[in-house]
Amino acid sequence: MSRWKKLLSPLAATTADGRPALNTPSPASGFLTIGGTTYIDPDGSYPLDHRADGSATLIINDTDRHITIVTERNSHHSPAPPADPSAPTPDLVLGPGERTETRRGDSVRVG
Repeated sequence: MSRWKKLLSPLAATTADGRPALNTPSPASGFLTIGGTTYIDPDGSYPLDHRADGSATLIINDTDRHITIVTERNSHHSPAPPADPSAPTPDLVLGPGERTETRRGDSVRVG
C-alpha cells in the first residue's frame, strides 16, 4: 500500500532522485494592471496587448515584487545582432508602486 501512496503523492514534492524539491516562490501580493485588466496576486507572465489606435498601454505595478516588461523577444532563436550601446534596453523593470505607459512590448513578467 505504501507504494501506491508514493505513486499518488504530488510530483512537485520531490526531485527525480528523491530529494525534497526546493520551495518555489509564492505569487506576488497586490494588483497588476495592464490596460483595462487587473490581476490579483499575479504570478508568471501576462500578455501585453497593443491598442488598434496606437495609443500607449498603461501598466501599474501595485504588487510587492518587481515586474519586467519584455519589450523585445527573439522568437526565431536566431543569433542576436551585435549589441549597440546606443540602443534602448530590451526590457523595462518597474518596482513596487511604479507605473508607466508603453507602446512596445510582448508581455509582462512578475518577479
